[in-house]
Amino acid sequence: MTDMKTDGIAVAIDGPAAAGKSTIAKIVANELAYTYIDTGAMYRALTLKVLREKVDLEDNHAITELLAQTNMQLEQGENGQHVLMDGEDVTVAIRSERVTNHVSYVAKHPSVRKEMIQRQRELANKRSVVMDGRDIGTHVIPDAEVKIFLQASVEERAKRRYDENMQKGFTTDFEKLKEEIKQRDRIDSKREVAPLIKADDAVEVNTTNLTINQVAASVLDEARKVLESRRDG
Repeated sequence: MTDMKTDGIAVAIDGPAAAGKSTIAKIVANELAYTYIDTGAMYRALTLKVLREKVDLEDNHAITELLAQTNMQLEQGENGQHVLMDGEDVTVAIRSERVTNHVSYVAKHPSVRKEMIQRQRELANKRSVVMDGRDIGTHVIPDAEVKIFLQASVEERAKRRYDENMQKGFTTDFEKLKEEIKQRDRIDSKREVAPLIKADDAVEVNTTNLTINQVAASVLDEARKVLESRRDG
């Protein structure tokens, strides 16, 4: 892949849990010399705080109040993006299995999503961004010039999460992982505000039988088409 130092467009990458969104978004952002914005990390940071404060996962009002009092920053470092919550670096903590299994419950609340969407829109205002999540192309930046929806089978997504956990030294039950991913899919797809759905104008990429580089190349091809049409126009 060649470096493309261009600017001016937004790339929105959506999809269910463990579809490869973050991995692909980081590669694409690096190739385009764009800013990568991991919106899932913002929900994870809030979830971490909810769990620490022992707030009821079903209490929309209490979680929204907690969010209003929470400062979040995404900072680019030499080793990738760092997530700061109230000044604390929680980059590693938000990837724990406990946070992973509870984030969809926190993210489903309407007022939480509305506030997060507003914060994420402000981050995307300057363009030259690659943003991944579950409602980026439909709600956060519906006017994104490139919209991608990544999909993969539950079996494949569970395998990826299993391999990822093993590399981190976490012992995980594969069948339990599959059920957890199915449950996250149900919650994400049925929530009241900004559910997980493919935008009408998004390009769907099934990553089940593709390598990371193949998926990244297909997303970059879509970005190049837009960038070249702009130059030609």
